[in-house]
Amino acid sequence: MNAQDIIRSIEAEQMKTDLPVIHVGDRVRVGVKIQEGGKERVQPYEGDVIAMRGTGINRTITVRRVFQGVGVERVFLLHSPRIDSIKVIQRGKVRRAKLYYLRNLVGKASRIKARFDRSL
Repeated sequence: MNAQDIIRSIEAEQMKTDLPVIHVGDRVRVGVKIQEGGKERVQPYEGDVIAMRGTGINRTITVRRVFQGVGVERVFLLHSPRIDSIKVIQRGKVRRAKLYYLRNLVGKASRIKARFDRSL
């Protein structure tokens, strides 16, 4: 076995198999494991997927939400052990692979239309 095969086998063990099909524009709820002191809890983070990048174990999504009038973006590594769950709440109808233009929009203009031809 060469080095690449060894790396692929280690990555295959770490990859999650229960991830839903996620597209750019979808509204998702990501359960993030937070450690406080000796205890661990799951904190939900809900927002729109504005970008996806990487392949395999390096796959990431960028989730944007507006909290108290301020846009907050977080990048999540999909196969990370800190991610407890990902649930698709609504499918979005978009025509771009990256939705960075949403950063400049305010209020109703920043909403993404719902898409009903894909199942949740």
